[in-house]
Amino acid sequence: MSIKNAPTFSTEDIELLQTERVYDGFFKLDRVQLRHRLFDGGWSDPLTRELFVRDDAVCLLPYDPVRDQVLLIEQFRVGALQDPSSPWLLELVAGIVEPGETVEQVALREAEEEAGLSVQRLEPICCYHVSPGGSQEQIHLLCGQIDSRDQGGIFGLAHEGEDIRALVVSRKEAFAAVTEGRINNAATLIALQWLQMNHQRLQQLWDSDKSGESENSADNQETAQ
Repeated sequence: MSIKNAPTFSTEDIELLQTERVYDGFFKLDRVQLRHRLFDGGWSDPLTRELFVRDDAVCLLPYDPVRDQVLLIEQFRVGALQDPSSPWLLELVAGIVEPGETVEQVALREAEEEAGLSVQRLEPICCYHVSPGGSQEQIHLLCGQIDSRDQGGIFGLAHEGEDIRALVVSRKEAFAAVTEGRINNAATLIALQWLQMNHQRLQQLWDSDKSGESENSADNQETAQ
């Protein structure tokens, strides 16, 4: 059997019977009743599932191809409260996609807010489901070209309760933190593994002498939008 013809079904093979909003706070929770087609034919019995509702997010890996350095941020995460190592995680620059925003606009905005960065170019990595067993949220992963000289420090928006430390490290040091288990969140793991496979291509693609002239620069993208 080949995966070429997968997935077998689409959204047309789902019958949504009922949706009820059971919690409406900073995050939202829906109770959904549905049934779907079965691989061996016919339809499933009605299923009831709780769905964690959260808007899609953008995560950006800032990379300096000239110095082969990345910028990571460190911040407290309530979801890691029981982590025996620390609830302060090394992560990517990230933000929620607000209504009317593009993925690229979110990446540029959050780079400035969380790390004081000016991003020269953007390269898409992938888009993936965070936890499809119970949430509809997707993460859009990007890599952004930066000049890492004199970068780093303390950032974040006080009115959003952000306290963020931005630090610049070599690509090798960042990937060592992946292999040693010190970086333990999905978006950062995926992005750094992708960079490990693509850094040479980016170094050739992002010629530093042409970075300010490229029509694909992040500034030109934002102007066009």
